[in-house]
Amino acid sequence: MTRHTRTAAALASALLIATAAAGCSNGGGDNGSASGTDSDVSSREVDVLPAASSSSAPAVDVKNGKFGKMLVDEKGMTLYEFDKDTKNKSMCNGSCATAWPPFTVKSTPAAGSGVKSNLLKTTKRDDGSEQVTYNGRPLYRFEADKKAGDVNGQDVNAFGAKWFIMNPEGKKVTTQPQNNNGGGY
Repeated sequence: MTRHTRTAAALASALLIATAAAGCSNGGGDNGSASGTDSDVSSREVDVLPAASSSSAPAVDVKNGKFGKMLVDEKGMTLYEFDKDTKNKSMCNGSCATAWPPFTVKSTPAAGSGVKSNLLKTTKRDDGSEQVTYNGRPLYRFEADKKAGDVNGQDVNAFGAKWFIMNPEGKKVTTQPQNNNGGGY
């Protein structure tokens, strides 16, 4: 639990700096835009600002790993999608969310290099927190991934469906690993 608190605090700090820098460059106005095209009114999408050009790390980035290009968080930890989820709706709660912690944020996530900002949004979870989505798919980390580049959750069948790495095109990665001598980056 302490690790999650430190991670959340670090993420919140980085996002606050990025949001403040982005707010200074756009005149400070918020037009409150919403897509309004989804028929699922329980999901709310938030448009994402590009990453600020400061020294703070983006919330979502792209790394090249043993499965090719994949989405990672600001610490390089692999981000996964869950096949049981529906568009902008997480089906992972309780013990599922303990093993596969939802990638949640307190403010607008920033898109790093290689991330398509138009695919990066958030959706409200059942507990009221905001979970980052990519191409409408809620994103998660995996508890068994201990260091940047770990992909221990790839193609795992757990909690009623399979888990996959997400690529920068917004598609789940189902290919075999590439030969890169030991994995990681």
